[in-house]
Amino acid sequence: MTDTRLAQGDAAPDFTATTDQGSFTLSDQRGKHVILYFYPAAMTPGCTTEACDFRDSLSALQAAGYEVVGISKDSPEKLAEFREAEGLTFTLVSDPDLEVQRAYGAWGEKMNYGKVVEGSIRSTVVVDPDGSVELAQYNVKATGHVARLRRELGID
Repeated sequence: MTDTRLAQGDAAPDFTATTDQGSFTLSDQRGKHVILYFYPAAMTPGCTTEACDFRDSLSALQAAGYEVVGISKDSPEKLAEFREAEGLTFTLVSDPDLEVQRAYGAWGEKMNYGKVVEGSIRSTVVVDPDGSVELAQYNVKATGHVARLRRELGID
């Protein structure tokens, strides 16, 4: 488990990971703002709501210079199924070994139905064009998160 929590100004840990369509390397995105959002499991109700909110806001986010990357422990095959089922057009990263989630503080103890369990912590980290953390949010709610994020980033 990890107690790592990133904060504004921290260096965003670089990583290369498999996606449902190839691979993704964070440092290849230098010069862009990147929204990394961590979610527990593809095709579950909350995660689908959040993914569809990102999908529906994607053109406004991209127009403001932000790329969106979803990260979960799901296999590339399940991510491909999720993409197809929901019409997702942003990068979906597979992190089965939890290396990326641990580096970003998005894996650890959380409350689930009144019990402490270890798992994915729904989180969002915005990385600035220089590779530093612009914004880090942990334990976010699936519903309404993207609208709140857009307000905080000043994207209408």
